[in-house]
Amino acid sequence: MTKTLRSEGQIALVAALQKARKDAGLSQAELSDRLRCHQSFVARIESGQRRIDVTELVILCRAVNADPVAILQLVAKATPSDARI
Repeated sequence: MTKTLRSEGQIALVAALQKARKDAGLSQAELSDRLRCHQSFVARIESGQRRIDVTELVILCRAVNADPVAILQLVAKATPSDARI
């Protein structure tokens, strides 16, 4: 079984989301304001402590004006073809 919190795909997702936030010129606190959540929620995602679902990915991408499809493509490339759930 793949450990999804530390998998290659999850690491790529976290890096892409963090880059998108920084490219948008936002701090974690500013992003959390846009999302109407606590800054610790953003910090847990970016530190790899929390997984996000597809709907959350779309919401996060909208908040930083990023393309969720492009981010998913990065995750797909980083995920080994023999990865299991």
